[in-house]
Amino acid sequence: MSHLTHLRTFLDAYRLKSFSRAAQHLGITQPAASMHIKALESVVGKPLFVRRARGVVATEAADELARSVGPLLDGLESKLASYRTGSPLGGTIHIAGPSDFICSQIATRLAPLLAEGYLVRFHTGNRDRIYSLLNASTADLAITASQPDEHSHGFARLLTERFLLVLSPQIAAQLGKRPTADELSRIPLIAYDEDLPLIRPVWTSMFQVAPSFQAALTIPDLRIIENFVISGQGWTVLPDYLCADALSSGRLVSITRRENAPTNDFYLAWNKMSMRNPRIVYVRDYILRLFETRV
Repeated sequence: MSHLTHLRTFLDAYRLKSFSRAAQHLGITQPAASMHIKALESVVGKPLFVRRARGVVATEAADELARSVGPLLDGLESKLASYRTGSPLGGTIHIAGPSDFICSQIATRLAPLLAEGYLVRFHTGNRDRIYSLLNASTADLAITASQPDEHSHGFARLLTERFLLVLSPQIAAQLGKRPTADELSRIPLIAYDEDLPLIRPVWTSMFQVAPSFQAALTIPDLRIIENFVISGQGWTVLPDYLCADALSSGRLVSITRRENAPTNDFYLAWNKMSMRNPRIVYVRDYILRLFETRV
């Protein structure tokens, strides 16, 4: 069993890039964590870390060992945690993610968890804030539109979003089915921010050139943007999961062919070390079942 303990200390130090943070996470002293690593190095026959002023840097031997034993040890701990979910769990779960995705895809589907005694706390923000909350363990789970780092995070794909250029039926009728770049650029653009993160891939795909114009209005909330466009104030690009109802009801029209639409994946991410907590495992698996995803 001592080798399993040493391996767990090694993986925490590898993922956290620090002996002291690993020791704190495991509830042991830093000298004890250092002893675990030294004992493992004697078995491996190679140094696993190089000490730096701030934390440690993994060697190639550490990279190889983490790739070999990490999934096995994580799987074992996750399995053991699943056996403990037969008892009442409940408690508080913190979930970070984009506000529009949480609103349209997650929030209204968590009623069974609330009925089981869970308290859910959502944290919203951009990519940097989401990962910051996850890495600090402030968030137990995170929803992200970028693929997480497989060294420190476990993750599973939730869905693939498609980006659609949408406008009101009135404006669509004025422009016709195949508006030119010049015609479309004369209509006010409603965007998430000045960098046009959703606009660029669709515009480039449609017209084979990057957009060279500015938005008439920016606001970092896709739901508000959708309402602006429905009311006929301009055009935008939205993910299909968000505007599906407006498209089916005729309140919005898309001039992007679905089969040609640029795509992006959404992921549910977690710190691999958190899988020792059966409460987090239970909620993670619940959310994955909502999207029929398997780890």
